Amino acid sequence: MKEYIENLFPRYDEAGKDIILKAYEIAAEALKEQKRSNGNPFIEHPVAVAKIACDEIGLSAECIAAVFLHEATRFFPEIEIPKGAFGQDVMTMVDGLNKISTINPKDTRLEAENYKKLIVSYSKDPRVTVLKIADRLEVMRSLDMFPKLSRERKVLETMMLYIPLAHQLGLYNIKSEMEDIYFRHADPEQYRAITNKLKSTERDRQKLMTQFIEPLKQKLSDEGISYKLKVRTKTALSIYKKMQKQKVSFEGVFDVFAIRFIIDCEEDRETEHALCWKVFSYVTEEYESDTKRLRDWISNPKPNGYESLHITVKNREGSYLEVQIRTKRMDDMAESGLASHWSYKGIRHEATLDKWLTAVRKALESPLGSDTDPMASYYEDDLMELPSKEIFVFTPSGELRKLPAGATVLDFAFDIHSGLGIKCTGGKINGKAVPIKEKLKTGDIVEIMSGKNQKPSADWLNFVVTNKARTKIKQKMSEAEFQKAADGKEILSRRLKNWKMEVDDETMAALLKKYQFKTLNAFYAAIGDETFDVATVKTFIQEMANQTTEVTVPDSKVKSDIGSSKGNDDILVIDAKNVRGIDYRMARCCNPVFGDDVFGFVTRTEGIKIHRMSCPNAARLLEMYPYRIQKVKWSETPSSGNFQTGLRVVAALEPSVINEIMDVVNSFRASIRMFNVSENDRQGTYDITMKIAVPSNLELDKVISMIRNKKNVLKINRM
Repeated sequence: MKEYIENLFPRYDEAGKDIILKAYEIAAEALKEQKRSNGNPFIEHPVAVAKIACDEIGLSAECIAAVFLHEATRFFPEIEIPKGAFGQDVMTMVDGLNKISTINPKDTRLEAENYKKLIVSYSKDPRVTVLKIADRLEVMRSLDMFPKLSRERKVLETMMLYIPLAHQLGLYNIKSEMEDIYFRHADPEQYRAITNKLKSTERDRQKLMTQFIEPLKQKLSDEGISYKLKVRTKTALSIYKKMQKQKVSFEGVFDVFAIRFIIDCEEDRETEHALCWKVFSYVTEEYESDTKRLRDWISNPKPNGYESLHITVKNREGSYLEVQIRTKRMDDMAESGLASHWSYKGIRHEATLDKWLTAVRKALESPLGSDTDPMASYYEDDLMELPSKEIFVFTPSGELRKLPAGATVLDFAFDIHSGLGIKCTGGKINGKAVPIKEKLKTGDIVEIMSGKNQKPSADWLNFVVTNKARTKIKQKMSEAEFQKAADGKEILSRRLKNWKMEVDDETMAALLKKYQFKTLNAFYAAIGDETFDVATVKTFIQEMANQTTEVTVPDSKVKSDIGSSKGNDDILVIDAKNVRGIDYRMARCCNPVFGDDVFGFVTRTEGIKIHRMSCPNAARLLEMYPYRIQKVKWSETPSSGNFQTGLRVVAALEPSVINEIMDVVNSFRASIRMFNVSENDRQGTYDITMKIAVPSNLELDKVISMIRNKKNVLKINRM
């Protein structure tokens, strides 16, 4: 086991390796029965965390020992640690790590900033927070092994808490890696697209670096400047942020990568500064520079100690390159931030340790990006809001809920329960009262307020974004409208009986047109909720009775047509107003609408049926019964009524497509009379059949065209 520890942590001296070995032995024994989510021994986790703390952050052997003791005592608090075996610093760190492991957003019901404050308050020794960041990095690297819900929680916590903490501590490599892992899970399509572009252009970047340094080699050599050249490529997330901010494609981002000079020299600030500026002068002599993009963090280091010269130059091919110039000491500082002051070799002087601990504590205790934040000036645009198509919010009991970006309090209410959504009157976000249309953001704790007299309105559809909310609102409104319509129809029926009057289809159509009712149900509903005076109907019927009505096709003429045993050259002129007349009707097999190419078929008992020329039965009827075919044309006057027809749609199994189709129909002069959806899991499609009412085939063609153009629609045809 000693050999194992020596191989894992070769950098530490013997005393350091001994303290790690003792801690590891305690952890290995305590955790021997524990497994990770992938079935591997749990001890793999603290080993990986310890390697990050050692190799990537450079913490002391005492910190490594604390990692192992923490995992052992977290699972088994009763374990006795030999008194005086590890020292007070180690045990203080173990205690802090154990306290932090007992809290999470679900239990604390805290916003990210308060959650962070709680973690910092448990970190009497700031190294505890650094170790928690190392722990979270290992978890993110192993994210795929966790169940979906657990994975989402960890991604959320990392975005809300650990990425900002890593940024505040200057752990930029760790921060960037966690951001990219988050990005891979939040927006996998964008992540893949950018990483694939980076891979495909890697050779080009190497070529550019080789070409860039060639004219400078001799000058640097003559000056005796020893340096190392490194290509630093931006992370996928950083590139995505640039693309969003600048509104450009991947190719439009100039500084996808930077060429970094790392100068090897004495750790003397005067010497370091002189050499950096000398290299800078050679670069700007050779290449055209953009002085507006000069960043001098050597003369004026950032509050976290960051030192470097940055300049953007244009090479001979016209490509823009970012050049960074720094010494090895500066580079070490840039890679590890505040943590670079605490190396595996230990700090020689207690005063140096105190200074570092104070700096870390100050950074942690400052709100991120505030005026008191010692690194606020460094943030610039680096810590933009991370991209996501989703947000994560909590119920008052701490239950995590995932919603699409832009979701409101009302969306959240419907997500909890449809009944709660219908009765929602408002809510509280983080304890503050807000209206139902208030938008939510990740980390919010949302409480729903409801009232038994609350009813949904059409206005709700203007701000909800979830399919569930939209569907339930429409459904509830339809139910309410249907009930009002049923009441109104009953009222009108009783009144007509009392008045000894009847209303034919023609009169009803004229009534709806005059008073601008889009549908018959809307008319009945207006009577039901008393927004339309039913006595008006009586007056209108009386007025219509006094008018003479011209019929396009005389009854006698149609009857003679029906009785004819052979076809004739007379043309039957039809109009929507007469669709329900006794003389002719629209065939249900093809549902013609105004403007379609049609013909009439004389039936024995049902008068003349109007068929589309493209009707599935047309060829058979025309061939077998030519003597019963009646020539038909539409009235030259556009129809004042609606025709019912059927559509069949095959669409991808995407919930949003249903609402998209319904929205298309409702956006035209059309109304849905029937809508049926069935799922074909084997093919991954929805089979949608619907009946709609339209005034003409022109309007129908528009509806079909719009639906066909929807991304998830595979096929559409008339029935």
